[in-house]
Amino acid sequence: MASTQVNLCQCGEKKDGFILTIRGDGSSGTAVIIWVAECPKKTTARLKDGLPSDATLLSSGKIVFAVTGIAEDVNVKPSSTGHMIARKCNMNILLTGATGYVGGRLLKKLESQGYAVRCLARHPEYLKNKIASSTELVQGDLLNEDSLKNAMSGIETAYYLVHSMGSKGVFEDEEKQSAFNFANAAKKAGIKKIIYLGGLSHGKELSAHLRSRRQAGEILRESGIPVIEFQASIIIGSGSLSFEMIRALMERLPVMTTPRWVNVLAQPIAIEDVIEYLLQAARLPISESVVFEIGGPEKMSYLDLMREYGRQRGLKRLIIPVPVLSPGLSGLWLGLVTPLYARVGRKLIESIRHETTVQDDTALHVFPIKPMPIREAIKRALKNEELDFAATRWSDALSLSTPQTWGGVRFGNRLVDLRQCEISVPCEQAFTVIQRIGGKNGWYFANWLWQLRGFLDLLVGGVGMRRGRKNPEKINVGDVIDFWRVEQFEPDKSLRLAAEMKLPGRAWLDYEVSRTPNGCQITQTATFDPVGLLGLAYWYLIWPLHQLIFSGMLRGIVRKILESHPA
Repeated sequence: MASTQVNLCQCGEKKDGFILTIRGDGSSGTAVIIWVAECPKKTTARLKDGLPSDATLLSSGKIVFAVTGIAEDVNVKPSSTGHMIARKCNMNILLTGATGYVGGRLLKKLESQGYAVRCLARHPEYLKNKIASSTELVQGDLLNEDSLKNAMSGIETAYYLVHSMGSKGVFEDEEKQSAFNFANAAKKAGIKKIIYLGGLSHGKELSAHLRSRRQAGEILRESGIPVIEFQASIIIGSGSLSFEMIRALMERLPVMTTPRWVNVLAQPIAIEDVIEYLLQAARLPISESVVFEIGGPEKMSYLDLMREYGRQRGLKRLIIPVPVLSPGLSGLWLGLVTPLYARVGRKLIESIRHETTVQDDTALHVFPIKPMPIREAIKRALKNEELDFAATRWSDALSLSTPQTWGGVRFGNRLVDLRQCEISVPCEQAFTVIQRIGGKNGWYFANWLWQLRGFLDLLVGGVGMRRGRKNPEKINVGDVIDFWRVEQFEPDKSLRLAAEMKLPGRAWLDYEVSRTPNGCQITQTATFDPVGLLGLAYWYLIWPLHQLIFSGMLRGIVRKILESHPA
């Protein structure tokens, strides 16, 4: 990503030392303009009185304000305000935590904007299939400073996005050592800027997690390298610890007792906004360290978040508050009813007990970012999960060597049953049989069970199996097939059916045919998105029947293919 830095050399504002930076991708024409004014201490009061409404005066005497505008060209031209000298520059980025929730999302953004990214990871093999061809992978361990030397070489800006919440050891000690090693190695390598994501906290009485996050920031700043630290409240997004905890509680428990910590105020922020802050920080010119508190526009409690999630999912829950429930017991409780490990749950709850609201809104003035409301954040989290799920190629994501557990594999809130089979037949001929599924052609196994399911669906007001299919050979998106509808279709490659029968949730049936050296591989995926405890009970109770039907269907399809294409 090329950026343009402009020095206002001969204009009226030059006496106050303004620096102007214009940022844009050169295609959309949108530019973000940041002015940074460094002024003598004695003029601070005068300048503060005359600042624009979107300006911020930092304690160092530096003024920062941002303007979003439209630029006809990212290249800077002479202006009536003075002669501008522009230069293009490329930035080399080091990213730690790319295997994590925030780092993985930031990596995609950095790559899409053309940055030269190098990822530092203890296990680079975990990232091998998730990075762009231009991104570099380097093995290293933050607990071993010597292993960081190669990763730091030639880097200008480094992101520090790691934590040790899941550590089995003394995670505070590990966090301190990791931050110290990173800062020391960065200083030796001549890195110009560190960008760090910490936790929002105030006061001296903090949880071990929040305390270690604050200490990590202090250690990074002590290196002398300018550090941009973002202190975030609860992050809302599909896959985040807090969101997954809320989801599990609301989906699984129709009645729940809640301790006092669910009423403590926070200022939740959407993951998209956090990523945007981190992304724009790479282009923010600074000469000294600065801390930005970031949060969404609303102050609310975990209880408010739970209720909003329930509203959007159509879940009605009875929530009974209890006066006492220790972090330890709460952690064990979360370990039983949510995907969180007990040790992670306890650390999370110890932090939730402390109010995490923004007291300094400097970030809103420095960055042209307007955080989205929490209602929109939760809506996007649910929608993004669907997009992630749709983009997942299950034949790559899962393996038949993975032990089959009761109920299949979980993906977020969804349950997945995946089966594969290789046959020595061309993809086109194999797919011809698959696209004939349903209607008078049947479902290739136990048609009487399908008819029974359709009859039961009719009894509860569903569409049943009476609709059949319009054409026994051809298929199009939107076509009805019994109590399914064609949602996606790519000839000779893939078919996705969405269930329209009465269910306590949503269901899909996918088929994918891919080429192999000896023929093709057929992948059959059944997916269920349960709503509430009833949805989970439905899936798990009929799991033995699903095992029989899904395995029988794939065998039946293969048998039909081989019959139509004899060796």
